[in-house]
Amino acid sequence: MAALSLSSLPRETRDALFLLVVVAWVVGMQVGHVPWWCSALTAGVLVWRAVLALRGLPLPGWPWRLGLLLLTLLATWATHGTVLGQDAGVTLIVVLLTLKTLEMRARRDAFVIFFLAFFTLLTHFFYSQSLPTAAGILVALLGLLTALVNAHMPVGRPSLAQAARIAAGMAAMGAPIMLVLFLLFPRLAPLWGVPSQSDTGRSGLSGEMRVGQIAELVLDDSIALRLRFDDAPPPQSQLYFRGPVLSDFDGVEWRPVRSEFPARLSLAANLSVAGDPVRYEVTMEPHRRPWLFLLEAATQAPEVPGTRVRMNDDLQWVTNRPMNSLVRYRAESHTTFRHGPLEPSVALQDHVALPPGYNPRTLALAQQLRREHGTGADANARLVQAVMERLRTGGYSYTLSPGVYGRDTADEFWFDVRAGFCEHIASSFVILMRALDIPARIVTGYQGGELNGLDGYWTVRQRDAHAWTEVWLAGQGWVRVDPTSAVAPGRIGAFERLSAPEGAIAGAIRNLTPNLSAQLRAAWEALNNSWNQWVLNYTQGSQLDLLRNLGFKSPSWTDLAYVLIGVVVIVSLLGAAWTLWERQQHDPWLRLLRRARQKLRALGVDSAEHTPPRELAQRVRQHWGGSNAAAQRIAQWLIRLEAQRYGRPATPGTNTLATLQSEFRQLAWPRNSTPSR
Repeated sequence: MAALSLSSLPRETRDALFLLVVVAWVVGMQVGHVPWWCSALTAGVLVWRAVLALRGLPLPGWPWRLGLLLLTLLATWATHGTVLGQDAGVTLIVVLLTLKTLEMRARRDAFVIFFLAFFTLLTHFFYSQSLPTAAGILVALLGLLTALVNAHMPVGRPSLAQAARIAAGMAAMGAPIMLVLFLLFPRLAPLWGVPSQSDTGRSGLSGEMRVGQIAELVLDDSIALRLRFDDAPPPQSQLYFRGPVLSDFDGVEWRPVRSEFPARLSLAANLSVAGDPVRYEVTMEPHRRPWLFLLEAATQAPEVPGTRVRMNDDLQWVTNRPMNSLVRYRAESHTTFRHGPLEPSVALQDHVALPPGYNPRTLALAQQLRREHGTGADANARLVQAVMERLRTGGYSYTLSPGVYGRDTADEFWFDVRAGFCEHIASSFVILMRALDIPARIVTGYQGGELNGLDGYWTVRQRDAHAWTEVWLAGQGWVRVDPTSAVAPGRIGAFERLSAPEGAIAGAIRNLTPNLSAQLRAAWEALNNSWNQWVLNYTQGSQLDLLRNLGFKSPSWTDLAYVLIGVVVIVSLLGAAWTLWERQQHDPWLRLLRRARQKLRALGVDSAEHTPPRELAQRVRQHWGGSNAAAQRIAQWLIRLEAQRYGRPATPGTNTLATLQSEFRQLAWPRNSTPSR
């Protein structure tokens, strides 16, 4: 019924509605990235324009368009504080695209909308380069190509299906060229890639930690990084991916240490490793922070193209720029290691400092423990074990929602609430250690992951964010102590993750088919990972590897350019040859008419090149007369040939060019006799 009503509309109305649908798809993909008023305004304008097209009403005058434009500029300034920049520019381009539909009176206006929509498609990559985004852009591209092809067919009423087939053919012919350019076009920074804003917020670990902050990440099931181990992976309990190290505490928030000691007294890394390294490859999602996540502990810097990477004294790997795009790097780590000074150092005082006036009951507990286990450096290891035993046997629990903590977070954890997430436990543990005069600090990062059996990659999610601690012991240096393992051993060993409550639909699917949702998720993530590895992470190094496979011993980007130029020349020559051949073939309808004209000319029916089929049919009847059955069939065939090009058959598909070609081969041609008078 919908198709019937659409076909009954005038062509101008039908084409306008189709273009509005395509524009709605293009701007609809930006709903999550533009202000709410922008989405509401564009939806209202498109609906308004559709109503005008359906009712055949005149388009609004320039005062309406100017007023909407001024309103857009004011709203953009009020929202973004500027009309320049990425976010403001995207907002304006989306609104301008929809406003242009209000003055679509001629084909020229439609062409402006086409190319403005093509440009708007590119802005989607500012925010996402994922597989769903690429699929949505492909649908929009085919829709715009269909509308563009349809606009270049002004005669008659060509169907949208026919225009779509031509557009799909054009896209298919352009696909090999696109593939060649993707594989061989040199990726030279900063020309290659999509610009991004480093100050744009993104979920994930930050450089500070407030009690309760990491617990919020358990609601985020998005992927932080993927790993593929060269050999057997380490035990799950050793999968610690080190991030920011926090030591400065003001009573509320933990931050990286800000030492007042001179640089010559700072604590050196002094990393020493043992055993065979674990070799693996990491694909890290953008997190807009200047650091990399590596398995503890790595001795060699991973190679990230265009980025300088170094390890600081806290064993954290930092970069010279924020990681604003997907990045892949190889690394080697040792799960058995030792780091930090072995003897007391004055700089360790930064790791025992506590703000005055906070957590008095925790300070009193520290004094009690000292009296029970003795004083001096030799007692520190016993005190650490005593606190861990208190966590194991003191009725403490691991929970996502321990309630709201007040000012003295450590006091409330040790004596009142006795429940918390990893950062509650780690923060309270470090405060108690420092109250015992034992240097301690918090390490944040990710712990754990899950294996995708389809592609062999380990997936680490934002909900795997974790906080653990390090204490300094004489003769051992910094020692990892994860107090969460004492409260909830399954969190570290068997990976019993806490998770947010499921929705009704997700819960119903899980109850009906427990394995289906997991299998679908694993398949989708494996597909996404393939997209990341082969498309988004196709770097200049991958291009040079391709040249090595082609026989180049030491390829460079100049070799890449030469290969690209060679391919372009070959393709151009093939295209020129195809054009020459196509010129000789011309239109298949005209070729068929020419064959009929040549056959009739040989039988004595003369005609010019511009003689239409209907006039040629009249000449056939005049030449042989109305009594010749063969001549009548030829004349009828010529009439149908003209109708195939310029008329509309009563029943679609009954008078196709292929049918006429087949009938032409079966026609019986009369003898060249004396014409009838």
